[in-house]
Amino acid sequence: MSTQKTAIVTGAARDIGAAVAKRLADDGLAVAVLDLDADACADTVKAITDKGGKAIAVGANVADEASVNAAVEKVATELGAPTVVVNNAGITRDNLLFKMTVDDWDAVMAVHLRGAFNVTKAAQKYMVDAGWGRVVNLSSTSALGNRGQVNYSAAKAGMQGFTKTLAIELGKFGVTANAIAPGFIETEMTAATAERVGVPFEDFKKAAASQIPVNRVGVPEDIAHTASFFISEGAGFVSGQVVYVAGGPKD
Repeated sequence: MSTQKTAIVTGAARDIGAAVAKRLADDGLAVAVLDLDADACADTVKAITDKGGKAIAVGANVADEASVNAAVEKVATELGAPTVVVNNAGITRDNLLFKMTVDDWDAVMAVHLRGAFNVTKAAQKYMVDAGWGRVVNLSSTSALGNRGQVNYSAAKAGMQGFTKTLAIELGKFGVTANAIAPGFIETEMTAATAERVGVPFEDFKKAAASQIPVNRVGVPEDIAHTASFFISEGAGFVSGQVVYVAGGPKD
């Protein structure tokens, strides 16, 4: 009987999610590459299977409970009981408070917080049954506050409280929960931010790097390495932690 563990990585069609999915496959896990559109996951799945790994593309709206429950059941049937969850799915709807709409607020909360809740709730029964599990949630340095991101900052701060409570509730079942709070990572999202503010992306990255102690911006693989550690057997005594992966101290 196979002892290969199965992971669900949300928002895994590109950028951080894709890097995490590929890294976990390299670590020997079967990976459900989950995103809103299953077709968008094709490149990530191919990158994994071309190297001999095992992965499937799964389409789901993480903000919708029924969609998530169906997706997790599909993963359990086709790959095996999911005992690893990486809640990475996220969106931005940036604006100053007086310009932000209720829809902008609700959309960000739904994907980040309700999405993490839905996926973790659907998968935790498999972890409890196995007596082993790992939950890794993506927060952000914006959880400490960032101009124009009152919704995103609140959601990412919420992810930290969610993580610490999961650690308390699920620890006795052999399940750990930790959060990664990235700083500036080179992704489509940060490129879109540069475009929105009218700054060439290379200049945007250079300006950010000048404020980072290691003098460079992060890349998705930096986050994937951290997720790999939290999911490893060696991290079994690490739970309820929030690690800022930002290239140095954060004020």
